[in-house]
Amino acid sequence: MKKSYEIDMLHGALLPKILLFAIPLAISSILQLLFNAADVIVLGRFVSAEALAAVGSTSSFVNLLVNFFVGISVGVNVLVAQSYARHDDDMVTDVVHTAIATSLIAGALFIFVGIALSEPLMILMGSPDEVRYMSVLYLRIYFLGLPFILLYNFGAAILRAIGDTQRPLYYLIFAGIVNVVLNLYFVIEWNMGVAGVAIATSVSNLISSLLVLRTLIREKGALKVYLSKLKVDVKVLRRICKIGLPAGLQSCFFSISNMVIQSSINSFGSIAMAGSTAASNIEGFVYSAMNAVYQANLSFTSQNVGAGRYSRINKILANCILATTIVGLPLGLLACFFGPQLISIYNTDPEVIAMGLKRLMIICSTYFLCGYSDVLVGSSRGMGDAFVPMIVTLAGVCGLRIVWIMTVLRVIPTLEVLYLCYPVSWAVTTVLQFWYFRKIRKKFPREDAVGA
Repeated sequence: MKKSYEIDMLHGALLPKILLFAIPLAISSILQLLFNAADVIVLGRFVSAEALAAVGSTSSFVNLLVNFFVGISVGVNVLVAQSYARHDDDMVTDVVHTAIATSLIAGALFIFVGIALSEPLMILMGSPDEVRYMSVLYLRIYFLGLPFILLYNFGAAILRAIGDTQRPLYYLIFAGIVNVVLNLYFVIEWNMGVAGVAIATSVSNLISSLLVLRTLIREKGALKVYLSKLKVDVKVLRRICKIGLPAGLQSCFFSISNMVIQSSINSFGSIAMAGSTAASNIEGFVYSAMNAVYQANLSFTSQNVGAGRYSRINKILANCILATTIVGLPLGLLACFFGPQLISIYNTDPEVIAMGLKRLMIICSTYFLCGYSDVLVGSSRGMGDAFVPMIVTLAGVCGLRIVWIMTVLRVIPTLEVLYLCYPVSWAVTTVLQFWYFRKIRKKFPREDAVGA
């Protein structure tokens, strides 16, 4: 019998259930961004534009490590979803305990990687002297909380595999409120600047991760976590990595390309950096809404493949593309239309607003193309193939952007030309991902398996 927070992904109409899955996840992501936006809003309003630029310039490096492990969690999601749909409780239990143990061990180890690489990477990225110290300080405090970030994302991936996107939403709301309160207290009352913002973020990550872990400990059935049984099963980890590692590497290289872009933005000065930081935060809201549809596609496709309900694969993709269009296109256009007002929330300097608008108008108006590409990748990963979609994305997004910076941007060295590399790379990658989806889809029957 399905629990109230689970979604039956194997039967009935798809679009309502995809939206039922995606809406709480989208709200979770948007709230998380709102709480993260509180970091830069507080810095921009109560500290300085340099502090705003300092935190913004760290985002590419933060995403480099965090998104790598978020990508690994895709393997957790797919394996749990497929095994759960097959009623293979032993595999579900093994995956859950291996995932939680891996998140804690890897998070602890990578604390040292993040701290050690903070200053060298800021120097390599050409961070201006007036913001570099604050950037390094923020990064080093932020990475002390990396185990909590990984624990939350791996735990949330387990819950999403059974259609539960509601409880992680409640946990983020609570943790996010704590983040905002601590931001205001540390920055305004104690004048801690970027250090206060970093500490507040780490505390909120600790809270959300402990709430997810508490849920899994109290869970009944195959998803229940026993702390005494936490261990890394090498065979299970290998299966997780077979799907998750390509996704993690894709995110990693994706972040590297963004670091290259950030370095180019840095060359235009701190005002351009501050404007780009504000605009990228606004873009994040649009992306998060579309990414929730990708997550829905991943879980729905995984469960239906695991249960042998192959006839629903194409229908899931079609409905997710429709949902992406409904969400991504209007939100992107609204962000463009209200751009000046939205950017002024972060910083009221007219020059910063003008710089932010240059980015916002180009990227948000075409952001739905990024959503299409992600949804197509979700279908391929849900069918168990993550390697080739990674290669396609690396070539179509990362490779093309780097080539664009080395060629087109050198001929026409303007911010507008730099930002154009985003929609061009999304369009090319979407075409390539659709071609590969059609190829891998042929490996599965059109009809359901007997007894599915």
